[in-house]
Amino acid sequence: MTVLLTLTVLALIAIAIWQITKIFELSQTPKVNTQVADDDDNQLNGKLMFAFLIFIYALTLFSFWKWGDVLLPDASSEHGADYDNLMWISFAIIFFVQTITQALLHYFAYKYRGEKGKKAYFYADNDRLEAVWTIIPVIVLAGLILYGLYTWTNIMSVEEDEDSLVIELYAQQFNWKARYSGDDGVLGDANVRFLQDFDGKNQVGIDATDPNGFDDVVVQELHLPVGREVVFKMRSQDVLHSAYMPHFRAQMNCVPGMITEFAFVPVTTTSDMRQNPDVVAKVKKINKIRVENSKALVANGEEALEPYAFDYLLLCNKICGASHYNMQMKIIVETPEEFEKWIANQQTFAQVIQ
Repeated sequence: MTVLLTLTVLALIAIAIWQITKIFELSQTPKVNTQVADDDDNQLNGKLMFAFLIFIYALTLFSFWKWGDVLLPDASSEHGADYDNLMWISFAIIFFVQTITQALLHYFAYKYRGEKGKKAYFYADNDRLEAVWTIIPVIVLAGLILYGLYTWTNIMSVEEDEDSLVIELYAQQFNWKARYSGDDGVLGDANVRFLQDFDGKNQVGIDATDPNGFDDVVVQELHLPVGREVVFKMRSQDVLHSAYMPHFRAQMNCVPGMITEFAFVPVTTTSDMRQNPDVVAKVKKINKIRVENSKALVANGEEALEPYAFDYLLLCNKICGASHYNMQMKIIVETPEEFEKWIANQQTFAQVIQ
């Protein structure tokens, strides 16, 4: 009974509040709401358009100032300069056109804002104006496309010869393995069906019946000789991965069931890149952040972060699973003499399976 009385009282209170609200609305002077903007509205919107123009330009300049130093340093591959030139030309054209069009858009929105008694001038077409804004973009875009095709052709022309270093990049969730072609310069046949051979020692599935694979070397740290063309042949064991080496301006998908290729010539050793002023500044900035983060870790009884040292990295640029973020392999670019010394100390496939 108490519950029923409580609900009844609440219902009556709600009805009373609703009635009071209706009485209050009726007591007010009715306002005319035509849903049409008046001169004050147009004046306000015109000024807001100008304010937004200033905002987006200020934000752009601030972004360049604040985060400009996180851009990659100079490319460490022979083709990287062509890649960067194409990117910067595209950026320059985009920013130039964006700056002009946005300025005109916001200026016209203010200058030609609606005013009482003001009628907009209208004409159906203007052949000369339409020709100008059609021909100019066609010429610019055609130039960019042709230059891009020329650059792409130069980058993707893989001309494997006897002096090329042939390396297979083998992707799997969630690590990379590299297989060097050995003294014969030829990679042995491989297939995922052979992965379990020799008690799991066959890490990339090399076919033990193919003699070209006996001198192959499988490692988990990629060493490259400076100044020598490296031809990468890429495979995936499970899902779609993407071999991404940002400092070399190189990226290629690793597709299950097929072999993809990419080639480049490293031009800067790891030790030389560590002395690059841009890299030195980045490393200093990163270590400053790591020191600050370490204070909190130490306060919680955890170990401090170790200082960061620059290394080239091979990353996966496809979201390939839960540990995608951790799928990386260190790349060491060194002199040919250092590379030959390193490769001579690695075990061949024949030695591993003995």
